[in-house]
Amino acid sequence: MNYIKHLTGFFEKVSIDFELNPTHISLYMAVFQLWNQNRFQNPIGISRDELMRISKISSTATFHKCIKELSTKGYVIYSPSYNPFKGSTLEVINLDYYTKPVQKKEIRKLKSLSKNEQVIEQVIKQDNEQALNKYQTSSKHVPYINNTNNLNIVNEHNQKNEVDNQKNLEIETHLDAEKNNKKKLREKKGTEQIPPDWELVMAFFKDKQIPLVEAEKFYNHFQSNGWLVGGKSKMKDWKAAARNWILNSNKFQGTKATPQPNHLHTPNFKNYAEPL
Repeated sequence: MNYIKHLTGFFEKVSIDFELNPTHISLYMAVFQLWNQNRFQNPIGISRDELMRISKISSTATFHKCIKELSTKGYVIYSPSYNPFKGSTLEVINLDYYTKPVQKKEIRKLKSLSKNEQVIEQVIKQDNEQALNKYQTSSKHVPYINNTNNLNIVNEHNQKNEVDNQKNLEIETHLDAEKNNKKKLREKKGTEQIPPDWELVMAFFKDKQIPLVEAEKFYNHFQSNGWLVGGKSKMKDWKAAARNWILNSNKFQGTKATPQPNHLHTPNFKNYAEPL
C-alpha cells in the first residue's frame, strides 16, 4: 500500500468533486488516520466518537450524513452496526489509480457543467415551450418559400386574410353599435318596462300626490297576478294601469261588509214574558 499515491489520488478526485465540502475532507482524513494505525488493513473497526473527535465534527447528524455521502461517492464502504455490542466497520477504497493530473481546462469544464446543469435544462425547457406556443398561436403553417410564385401566393393569401379581418371588424363594430342602441332604447323606455321597478312606481304615485299605501297596494296586486289586466291580458302600460287604479281605488281595494245596527230587522226590546 503506497499511502502517498493513495492520498494524491484522493485529493485529485476531491478537486473535481464539487459536492464535497471541508467537513467531508476532515472526516476522510480521520478515517485515513485510523486506517494507518491498522496498517492499511480492510475492513477496520471504527468508533464514531473517535472519528468525531479527530475530524472536529460536533454533530452526530453531520457525521452520519458525511460518512454516508463518502460511501455513496466511492471513497469508503461503510457498514453500520446497529448492535451496541458490535462496532461498525469501514473499508477504505484504494485510490492509487486516480493519480493522473487533471488539467485546469477540464476542471473548469466539469465545474461549469456541475453548476449550470439545471440552468441549461431550464433554458432548453423554456425554449421548447416558447416554440410550442408560437406554433399553436399561428393560425396556419406557411411552407418554406423558395421561389417567386410561392411568394405571390402567400402575399395574396395574406391580403385576403386582411380583407376578411377588416370585414369581420366592420361586422363586429356594427353589432356593437346596434347593441348599444338597443341598450339606450331600453334605458329610455325603462319606465315602460313590465314589471316596473318599485322605485318608479313609488315616484309615480308620489308625483300624483297619492299616499304610498296605494302604491304598495297597486304593486303588490299586479305582482301577485303576473301583471295581467283583468287576470287575462298582459299589461302594456303600467302607468295607464296606475292611473286607473287611482281613479278606481275602491274597486281594486274591495269592499268589506261592516255590521249595521238593526240589520236583522228585529226589535231591540223583547218581552220575554210572552210565549214563543
